[in-house]
Amino acid sequence: MTDRSHYRLIASLFEYPDAGYPERVGQIKEFLDGDYPEAAGEIGQFLGYLPADDVIAMQELFTRSFDVQAIATLDLGYVLFGDDYKRGELLANLNREHIEASNDCGTELADHLPNILRLMSVLREEELLEDLAYAIVGPALLEMIGEFAPDRLEQKNESYKKHYKTLIDTPMVQVDAVTLYKHALQSLYEVLKQDFSRIEKMPLKRKSDFLGSIGVEIEIEERASAHVREAN
Repeated sequence: MTDRSHYRLIASLFEYPDAGYPERVGQIKEFLDGDYPEAAGEIGQFLGYLPADDVIAMQELFTRSFDVQAIATLDLGYVLFGDDYKRGELLANLNREHIEASNDCGTELADHLPNILRLMSVLREEELLEDLAYAIVGPALLEMIGEFAPDRLEQKNESYKKHYKTLIDTPMVQVDAVTLYKHALQSLYEVLKQDFSRIEKMPLKRKSDFLGSIGVEIEIEERASAHVREAN
C-alpha cells in the first residue's frame, strides 16, 4: 500500500490556529518541497500572507474563512450537498469508516476536512481511498477554492450585509491575507492531483453552490424570525 501519512500532516493546515501554527505550516512546506513543488509554492504564498506573529489575527482569518459569515465551510458533505439527504448518507458512511479505522473525530462531524484527511492517512483499502479523493475531497476542494473568487466574495458579503446589517470586522492585515486560505486549499488539491492519477486524467468540475446554501439558510432564519414575531 502507498504511504498516505502526509495527509495527517496536511490536516493541521485546517485546524484553528494557535501559537504553534506557523511552525506546523513550515513543517508542511518542508515536506512538500521534497516531492510536491506546486503544492509547496501555494504554501509559500500562504506563509507569506500569514500574520505569524499575531495569534489573534490568525484566528480571526480562520474564523472569517470558515466559521462566522464564512467564505467557505470545512464540512465537505455540506459543500457538496447542502442539507440534502445525500449528506446524511455520506455522514453515515464516513462515521462507519472513522470507527473502523479508530479515527477520532473529536467535536467535529465525520465530513469535516481535517477528519477526512486523517482518515485518508490510515485507510488501507486503496479503492476506497481513491474514491474518497476523487468523488468527495477533490470536488469539494474545487468548490471551496471557487468561493474565494472576488465576484463570489462580493456576492456573499452582500448577502451577509442584507441579513446581518453589517459584516464582522476583518483583522488589520494586508489585503491579500483575507483570502490566504485559498492557497492552503489549492495546495491540498495539488497534492491530490499528484497522488491520484484519476484526478489528473479526468479533471473534476464544481458541482454545488455554497453561496446558494447561504441564501437558503438566511431565508429560513428570516421566516422563522417572522413566525416568532407573529406568535408574540
